[in-house]
Amino acid sequence: MVLLTRLAKQVYRRTNEEQLGMQLRHLVALTFLRDHEACPQQELGDAFCMDANNVVLLLNELEEIGYATRQRDLLDRRRHVVQLTPAGAGALERAERAQETVEDDVLRALDDDERRVLWQLLTRALRGVEPADGPAVPVGAGTAA
Repeated sequence: MVLLTRLAKQVYRRTNEEQLGMQLRHLVALTFLRDHEACPQQELGDAFCMDANNVVLLLNELEEIGYATRQRDLLDRRRHVVQLTPAGAGALERAERAQETVEDDVLRALDDDERRVLWQLLTRALRGVEPADGPAVPVGAGTAA
């Protein structure tokens, strides 16, 4: 786990807002929303180990820039469901393309097959601890970790 943390720090150091067109935390949140359609707001907080107040602040930012929406859950009016907007999906796609350069730099010691295996293993490990209502394999992913 220490190695994952160190590798993640290398990604954070090499990533900047201008390159992505958004804050890295927005990229992480939008990716989760894409992979978990109609995500309950609480689930987002649980996945990121964030308290409810910080989730609200993050979602306020994403709604303000038009990348996500919150609506009352029709089955449980006490809950909010968060969804990625078309603008958010487009911004996410652009940011992921920009992020590939950073991933190429950080993972330069791995060949394509090794990167694919790393991605598969990390995805499987993450699916083991995240709520199971998302797709078995994240949409749009596959070659980068």
